[in-house]
Amino acid sequence: MTRRKETPVIKVGILSGSEIQFELNGCFSDQDKSLYSGGVVIARLQEDQIALEIKGRKQVVESGIFLQPENRETASFRLFDVTIGIGFHWQKKEDQVFRGGLKLIITAAGITAINVLAVEDYLISVISSEMSATSSIEMLKAHAVISRGWLLAQVEKERDLKEQDGKYLSAFRDNDEIIMWYDREDHVDFDVCADDHCQRYQGITRASSAIVEDAVKQTAGEILSHGGRLCDTRFSKCCGGVTELFENTWEPINHPYLQRVYDIAERQAGATTDLTVEDAAKSWILSIPPAFCNTCDKEVLSQVLNDYDQTTLDFYRWKVKFTAEELGELIQRRTGIDFGTIKDLIPVQRGVSGRLIKLKIVGSKKTMIIGKELEIRKALSKTHLYSSAFVVEKVDKEGTCHFILHGAGWGHGVGLCQIGAAVMGANGYTYQEILMHYFRGAILEKRY
Repeated sequence: MTRRKETPVIKVGILSGSEIQFELNGCFSDQDKSLYSGGVVIARLQEDQIALEIKGRKQVVESGIFLQPENRETASFRLFDVTIGIGFHWQKKEDQVFRGGLKLIITAAGITAINVLAVEDYLISVISSEMSATSSIEMLKAHAVISRGWLLAQVEKERDLKEQDGKYLSAFRDNDEIIMWYDREDHVDFDVCADDHCQRYQGITRASSAIVEDAVKQTAGEILSHGGRLCDTRFSKCCGGVTELFENTWEPINHPYLQRVYDIAERQAGATTDLTVEDAAKSWILSIPPAFCNTCDKEVLSQVLNDYDQTTLDFYRWKVKFTAEELGELIQRRTGIDFGTIKDLIPVQRGVSGRLIKLKIVGSKKTMIIGKELEIRKALSKTHLYSSAFVVEKVDKEGTCHFILHGAGWGHGVGLCQIGAAVMGANGYTYQEILMHYFRGAILEKRY
C-alpha cells in the first residue's frame, strides 16, 4: 500500500429499501451543481429510477444522486428509520444524523443510502458508537488505530479483489456440511456497512466528546503494519480469556499478527493449554481463569459499553438452556433445515481459543456439520449466541431432554478484546502497550 499524504475518503452503506426518507439540514448541491436548500426528501424506487419528492416538487434521477454539503462544518442530513444491531438482541430503528455527502444508488436491495466522508471524521463517530466516549484516553487511542487499520484494510482488500477479477468465495456446502464465513460478501457498492457486521457507525447521532476527538487527532493516520503490509486489525467485545486465529473465523489465510494471545499480563503469562483438544477446552470454559476481560467493574464496563450493550453483563462466562424440541425448532427457523428433534450436538473442530469451528448437529431427520463460528452462533440463537466457545451438557430429566450450553466470551475473539483493552487502559497501560499485547509482532506507523 502506497503512502497517502491526504486523508482518505470512504463510502459507508447506511440503509436500503424501496423508499428512503431523509432531511437536509443546510445547503447541499448535486453532481450537476443544482442546489437543495434543506427540508425533508422522500426517495422512492420507480422501476429502474429514483423518484425524489422535495417540498412538493418531484424529479427523477436515473443513475442516482450525490448530494454534497456546501459547508462541511455546519451542514448535515438526517436519515429516518435506520436499523441498528441487525440480528442481535438490541435490534431497533432510530433516526440518525450524518455529516459529509449523501449518495443514493439503486442496488439489489432497492435504494441504498451511502455516506461519503473522510476517514478521520468516520473514526470519531465509530469510537463513540462502538463504546462509551468516557473510556480512558489510551483505550480510545488504541481503538482509533485499530478501527482505522481495519477500515483501510477492507478498502485495500476490495481493490485487490477487483484487480484479481476473481469472485470472493465464503461458503462451502454439500449434503453433509455447510461451512460459511461472513466478511466481504455484502459490500460491493460501498467500502463498509454501518452496523456490527463491520464497525458500528452512527454518524453524529451519538454525541462525541473532546476526549474522543483528541484520541483520533493524536493518532491521525496511524495504523499497524506487519512485513510492510497494512494489518487487518480485528476486534470483538470479550475474548473470554484467549484470542482466536483469523483463519478459524474467516477465509483460510494466516496473519502472523492475529494469533493466540492469553489475555493476561506478561508476568502472569505462560499458559500452554491446547484448547483445540476437547477435554482441555471443556476444562477451560467451565473454569473462570484470570484475564483482563474477566471483570465486573461497573465503572470500567460503563466506559466501554453503550446502554444497550450493558443489558449483557454475563459475557465472560455464560449459559443457555433448550429442550430438544425447542432447539430443533430454533435451528430449523435459523438455518432453513429440518433436523427434526435434536439428538446431540457434537464438537468436530475447535480453534485455539476453544471456539467451535465445526459442530455436528444430530437430529431425528438429518445430521449435518455446520461452521464457521458465526454460522454456529446464528443457528443456536434467536439473534446471535454470545460466542462459539461453548461446551454442551445433555440432561435427560423426567423424560425430557435438555441441552445446556456453557460458554465463554462475546464475539469472534480475533484481535483486540475491547473489555480487556478497557481494563488495561484503566490500569495505566499506554495505547502502544495495549496494541502490542493483542497484535504480536506488528509495528505502529503513520501512513498519512
